[in-house]
Amino acid sequence: MLKKLLLYSVSIIFIVIVGKLSIHFFIPAESYAFRQVKKIAPKVDNQLLLINKHISLIVRPTEYFNFPIKIGQHGPVKSLYSGDIQYPFYCMTVDSGLGQPLVDNQSAYGVPVYSDFLQQKKIIGYSKDCSLATKVQYYSLYHSGKIIKLTPSDLTAYVNNTDRTLLRVEQGTINRFIYTVVMPISADEIGRRLAQSKWNKRLVFQFNGGSGIGFRQGKQKAKRVIARQKQQLLDGYAVISSSGNKTSYTYNMLLAEDTARRVKKHFVSLYGKPLYTVGIGGSGGGLAQYLIAQNSTGILDGLIPLYSYPDMITQTTYALDCDLLNNYFTFRTQNNTQWLDWHKRQTVEGMNALNNFPQRAGYLQPVNQIMSGFVPSLPDGNSECINGYFGLSSFINNPKQGFLRDLFHPDVVKQVKWSFWQDLVNVLGQDKQGFGLSTWDNVGVQYGLLALQENSITIDEFVDLNSKIGSWKPQIEMEAEHIWLPLGRKIPLWLSLWGSQNITPIIEGIANRHEGSINAMQAAYRAGQVFIGKITLPVIDVRHYLEEDLDMHHVSASFFSRLRIIEQHGHSDNHVIWISNKNYNPAVLAFKMMDEWLLALRSNPSFSTVEAKPKSLFDQCFSAKGEVLFKGKGIWDGQWNNKSEGECQKVYPMFSTSRIQAGSTWSGDMFKCQLMSVNQAMKQGLYGSVNMGLYQQKLEKIFPNGVCDYNQIDQGRPSDL
Repeated sequence: MLKKLLLYSVSIIFIVIVGKLSIHFFIPAESYAFRQVKKIAPKVDNQLLLINKHISLIVRPTEYFNFPIKIGQHGPVKSLYSGDIQYPFYCMTVDSGLGQPLVDNQSAYGVPVYSDFLQQKKIIGYSKDCSLATKVQYYSLYHSGKIIKLTPSDLTAYVNNTDRTLLRVEQGTINRFIYTVVMPISADEIGRRLAQSKWNKRLVFQFNGGSGIGFRQGKQKAKRVIARQKQQLLDGYAVISSSGNKTSYTYNMLLAEDTARRVKKHFVSLYGKPLYTVGIGGSGGGLAQYLIAQNSTGILDGLIPLYSYPDMITQTTYALDCDLLNNYFTFRTQNNTQWLDWHKRQTVEGMNALNNFPQRAGYLQPVNQIMSGFVPSLPDGNSECINGYFGLSSFINNPKQGFLRDLFHPDVVKQVKWSFWQDLVNVLGQDKQGFGLSTWDNVGVQYGLLALQENSITIDEFVDLNSKIGSWKPQIEMEAEHIWLPLGRKIPLWLSLWGSQNITPIIEGIANRHEGSINAMQAAYRAGQVFIGKITLPVIDVRHYLEEDLDMHHVSASFFSRLRIIEQHGHSDNHVIWISNKNYNPAVLAFKMMDEWLLALRSNPSFSTVEAKPKSLFDQCFSAKGEVLFKGKGIWDGQWNNKSEGECQKVYPMFSTSRIQAGSTWSGDMFKCQLMSVNQAMKQGLYGSVNMGLYQQKLEKIFPNGVCDYNQIDQGRPSDL
């Protein structure tokens, strides 16, 4: 270890000297330069749904576009009801293998369009809205999993074969995003757009995940869409999808819903109504299903969310704590040796943490310690906060950062506020400086409260943590990350680890906390950015157990969703949770059970969702070989519902979050707690058996307005919800 540290130190001295001289964010010349957006198109007003109550209660406007889209034409540019069009907007039709977008202006707005894309010499116009002429292509999907794009000569000689399925793939643009329709057909249906003899009348809407902040069209390659639903296509399902329904490109759920509704409308206008439409998709593609099903009708009939969260916006509440905690443990603690035990960190962070688990970017710690005047050390453990969420605070919360910069000219970069909040500005609103309003708040949050109650940390550690952890600075005060890329993007040298330059400083022993916007919180609830459990459709929530990998897709998120459903309806009988060893994928079985459920609903219109539920469908957990280990009620019981551990909970134990460890609820849907005085908290016994008498004044200085009272409702939640 000592030799390794000395080697790092020698390298670091050079890095620090050069890094200090480097610009904040150095980007080497890349192939995107000739396609950069160099000029922002002027604002285009567009209809925004008037949201004065929960969005599920609001009637959507009548569609004006005449679907279906004709071959060679493009779909609507303006969304039907999600507000002003976002610019700049980077076109990704080329990245999707679909060629250049259509020219829509000669004023240099958007990406350049060339007469010969390969030569890149003569610009014939520009595209700000990235429209694409609708086109049809054909693919062959083999039972082995091989996918082949067919040429015209392949099609001429194509014959039906039992070891493969012929697929007609249509792609174009709707709401500026790339849509895809995949239909299984027979060889004699080549060239006939409406032919559908191989379709089993069931429709899959494929959603996809990732973290996005808007400002780009997104990639959607036909092969990728096919590959994700291979088995369903072989079974005769049709599949639809859109880059606007991949959260790598936007978390604006009003826009995502608007886009999904139109993609399905286009499909139905071509092929008629399916027996049902089932959603599938992981991570962000899972939460999008929850929100679209909660907020609207007519798009989905059943949900198969994978690795899902209830929503993104309440996830940010604890996710944005991660770097604050990492910064404290690395730079601010009065004695960092006490936090070298990663199990101890877990008692504060909530999410899993492991000793002797390597960090991919562990070399950054000694680099930044030297720069900050500390004795350098290499980390000897890891946490989900680092392994899963590294860089997220910079990406979604820092308007000066935005990792989309390669796609835009430096002049454009300076004009745009790059953040998750800015992508939602139509929904959440903006401040006087034009920054999107943020819901994130940590006023009154007592980090590590449960750890203190359980004597996992000392009073001194608890007080030091809460006095120094601080919060994120106001957006207007934020700086770009100090990142140097001498070896390219794959090995970035972060010289501002954990976004430390954007964390409130310690002044007279205390770092200030951040207050989120109540208006933004209320808007998030009303506009359906928050999952409040208002869902009655069939749901089979599926995930692999990845806690031992410190993966960000933690088990507890499925139960956040369940608790919200229970809070809304008094039960969760329409909500099934399956968790499996990562070596077995129960998704195909989930489709089989969902098919049985939805067909029962269709055959018995008077049945409720619960009445139509298959008798053999239960919560269950699976082994690596696909064996059902346990099933039935109570198998997932645990801390989340204040019951003794169920059998599956023992096999696949869950962890919590920083806010749960601070005393908040397991449903995870509290933006801003109501406050009570420190004295009142002591009288209520909030600190358990710990005598806080000698620390009362210190706590009152840290929390001048009081500490969180999690027995009260969310201050940000509208009273009618």
